[in-house]
Amino acid sequence: MSEHETCEHEYSASSLNQSARKIVMIVAGLNLFGFAVEFIVAWAIGSASLFADAADFMEDFLIALLVVTALGWSVASRRKASVGLAALILIPAFAAFGTAIWKIISGAPPEGFTLSATAVFAMVVNLISALLLMRLRGEGALVHGAWLAARNDVLANVLILAAGIVTIFWATIWPDVVIGVIIGVINLRAAQEVLEQARAEDPELEMDDD
Repeated sequence: MSEHETCEHEYSASSLNQSARKIVMIVAGLNLFGFAVEFIVAWAIGSASLFADAADFMEDFLIALLVVTALGWSVASRRKASVGLAALILIPAFAAFGTAIWKIISGAPPEGFTLSATAVFAMVVNLISALLLMRLRGEGALVHGAWLAARNDVLANVLILAAGIVTIFWATIWPDVVIGVIIGVINLRAAQEVLEQARAEDPELEMDDD
C-alpha cells in the first residue's frame, strides 16, 4: 500500500468517526427527550407497555453515549463495550416483564387514547433515530447495536399503538400486558444480535493505527 493510500485511509476513518459522533449525539438527545415524555405519561395512565418503552428510551440514550465514547477505542475495547451494550438492552426486557406482572395484579387498564397518542409520538422519535443510524450501519457492532435498538423501538411502538386502539374499544389490561411482554422478548433478541455482530467482526478491519 502506498503512502498516499495509507493517508487517505486514515483521513477517511477520522472523518467518519467525527460525523458518527455528531449523529449519535443527536440520537442521544432524542432518546432522552422521549424517555422523559413517555415516563410521565406512563405514570399518569398506568401503562405497562409505556413504562417498558420509557425504560427502552433510557437504555437507547445510554447506548448512544456508549457509542460516542467507544468509537475511538481499540478492537478489543469495542468488543467489550459491545457486550456491555447487549447487557443494557436487557434492561427494558426485565422492565417489561415486571410491569406486566404489576398490571395483572392491579387489573386497571390504561387510557386508550392517551396510550395511542404517546405511541405515535414515540414512533416518530424512534423512526428519526433509526433513519439517522442507518447511515452508520457499517461502523461495527456498537453502532449496529444502536441501530438495532432504534429499529426494534419503532416496531414496539406500532404494537403499543395497536394496544391503545384495542383498549379504546375494549377496556381490558391484556393488550397492554401482552405488548409489554413482547417488547421484552424483542429486546432479548436484540441483545443476542449485538453479541453475534461483535464476535463476527474481523479485527484487522478495525486497526487504523497499523
